[in-house]
Amino acid sequence: MKNNLSMILGSRLISISDVSYNTGLSRTTVTDIYYKRANDLKLSTLEKICDFLQISLSELIEYEPQALNKEDK
Repeated sequence: MKNNLSMILGSRLISISDVSYNTGLSRTTVTDIYYKRANDLKLSTLEKICDFLQISLSELIEYEPQALNKEDK
């Protein structure tokens, strides 16, 4: 899974503080997403960020399925 938050904020010159203030999310949460340290994100958190940035979820988070091993099936 690829998180594009840092790239999007950088290209728009938006700070982590701006995202936190305008979404109501804690600065720690936004910082963890920005630096790709967050593992279990709530959909509601991602929705708030997408709404603020006026982007789709697929622009924020990219996912490419991984091939499963035969033992995993």
